[in-house]
Amino acid sequence: MRARIDVSEIEAQTKIRAKYLRALENEEWGLLPGPTFVKSFLRTYAQALGLDGKVLVEEYRLHHEDPSEAALEPIISTPQSARARGSGGGPSRRYMLALGVVGAVIVLLIVLLAAGGGSSNSPTSTSTTATKPRARTHHHGASGTRRTGVAGASSVTALSLTPTGVVYVCLIGDNGRKLIPGVDLQAGASTPTYHATHFEITLGNSAVTMFVDGRARSVPPSSQAIGYSITKARGRQPLAAGQLPTCG
Repeated sequence: MRARIDVSEIEAQTKIRAKYLRALENEEWGLLPGPTFVKSFLRTYAQALGLDGKVLVEEYRLHHEDPSEAALEPIISTPQSARARGSGGGPSRRYMLALGVVGAVIVLLIVLLAAGGGSSNSPTSTSTTATKPRARTHHHGASGTRRTGVAGASSVTALSLTPTGVVYVCLIGDNGRKLIPGVDLQAGASTPTYHATHFEITLGNSAVTMFVDGRARSVPPSSQAIGYSITKARGRQPLAAGQLPTCG
C-alpha cells in the first residue's frame, strides 16, 4: 500500500494468483496450498516488493509451521537456487516443471495422432503404387518404332545396317513388329536406326555391317542364311537355322 502497487500488478509479475497474495497479506494460511507453497510464495512476493524474503520465511516457520511438516520439507520440496532467487520474482521451479509436463503430454498426443493418421493411409498409397501400370511412350516415325518405358529405358538397343552389297534382310522388333519386312537392300543404302529391347534378324548373306549401339559389327561369311538375337544384356547372339525369323 505504501508503494501504491496494485495486487493485479504483483500477480502479473510473480505469477501468483491474487487470492493467494491476499491470503499472504492477511496471514490466512489455510487458504494456501500448503507450507511449501507458502514459503515459496513468501520469497517471491518479498522479492517483488524489495523485502527480505529469508526473514519472512523464518518468521513463518517459527510461528505458523508445524514441526512435523518442517521435517518433511527436504523430501517433498526442492529449494530454489540462488539463480532463481535472483531472477526478479519469476515463477517457481515447481510451476515451470508442471508446465513442462503438460507441454510434453500435448506434444506426445499430437505425434501419436499424426502417426496414426499416416499409418492408416499407408496401405492405400502402397496399393496404388503396386497396381499402377508402368507408363510407356510410343514414338512412330520414319526410323521405325521407338519403344521406351520407365523401367525399361536402359535396356533399349539401337540398331542400324549398312549393306556392302545386295543382301536380303528380315528384321523383327518388340512384339513381333516387322521393321524390315524381308526385302533386298542395296549396297550403300544405310537403314534408319531402330530401337527395341529385343531384335531378331535374318540376313541372306554377309554383305552388311551392323551397328549395335553405335559399334560396328561385321557378319562372318556363310553359305546359308545368318540369324542373330540382339539385346542390351546379351549383345548379339547367333541363332540356329531353325530359329531364324521369317517375314513371309
